[in-house]
Amino acid sequence: MAEVRDRNLPHQVQVHPQYRLDNTTGGGYGAKNYHSGPSTSQVLAVLTLLPIGGTLLALAGLTLAGTVIGLMLATPLFIIFSPVLVPAAIAIAMAVTGFLSSGAFGLTGLSSLSYVLNRLRYATGTEQLDLDHAKRRVQDMTEYVGQKTKEVGQKIENKAHEGQVGRT
Repeated sequence: MAEVRDRNLPHQVQVHPQYRLDNTTGGGYGAKNYHSGPSTSQVLAVLTLLPIGGTLLALAGLTLAGTVIGLMLATPLFIIFSPVLVPAAIAIAMAVTGFLSSGAFGLTGLSSLSYVLNRLRYATGTEQLDLDHAKRRVQDMTEYVGQKTKEVGQKIENKAHEGQVGRT
């Protein structure tokens, strides 16, 4: 009997709107969007960039073709002059390698010396003296800036006071 009474009570019904995801605008269920095409700025961008992209692609193709033709023409010359070109290329490669390795060795040497000097400074305690000196300089500069700030504040206050006295 209790079951029948529960069935006769009013129930709460929740209604949730359902939206379709098919190019509809906020006009409700099934409203058509007649402006679904590209915007004017998008069309202008495509019309502007398409010829530019095509031109650049054509230039890239011409450059590739010119490179291949130049290589085809130069290959016999490389073969004919290889007794001269190969040793020259080896000499240039060795010179470049020498410059690069000397730079690398120099940089390694400088960093090693810097490391050793820093370790010596730390071991002898001179680093602490340098740190104390730097702290003292920062403290002096802070005091100087504070004093200058007070002076400028006093000048501004005096001028403001003079301006108020002059008005009355």
